[in-house]
Amino acid sequence: MSDSSPTPRNSHASGSHFQPSLSVVLIIVVLFIGSTFLMVRAVSPSTASPSTSSSTSSTTPTSHVLIKSKVRVQVANGTNTTGLAGHFTQQLMLQGWDTLPPGNGPHVAATIIYYNPSSRKAALEIASAIRVSSSAVHPLGGANPIAGSASDDVIVVLGPNSAIT
Repeated sequence: MSDSSPTPRNSHASGSHFQPSLSVVLIIVVLFIGSTFLMVRAVSPSTASPSTSSSTSSTTPTSHVLIKSKVRVQVANGTNTTGLAGHFTQQLMLQGWDTLPPGNGPHVAATIIYYNPSSRKAALEIASAIRVSSSAVHPLGGANPIAGSASDDVIVVLGPNSAIT
């Protein structure tokens, strides 16, 4: 006599019986995540070359996205007010800037913001953030207002007009 009741082995008579092993599934997931990461990096605006942006005339500025976390900012105290550079360094850090440890700078009559050639836009934005006139923003032009800061993107030397409020 034959028993027509399904056995556990043949209870799923139709369809596929293939189940990939856990290691195969993990490899597929890792490959998917890796390829997704590479595709996102390939189209990221931060990897776009400067030649991809165009300008129609020499008076039209090239617009590019300012990424605060990639702008190295050095804040120095140019006054006798204790903690001034630390206060403004923390303020800029909370806004997303890549701030360096605060330091002391030369005494100045008013706040001066220096910038290296490609960081003018960042310097102007920092001036606005710390409530300093844009007339205080100057190109670094080979100057070295703070020892070891020549390679920094933006250098802020705080004067008496930058009081903590």
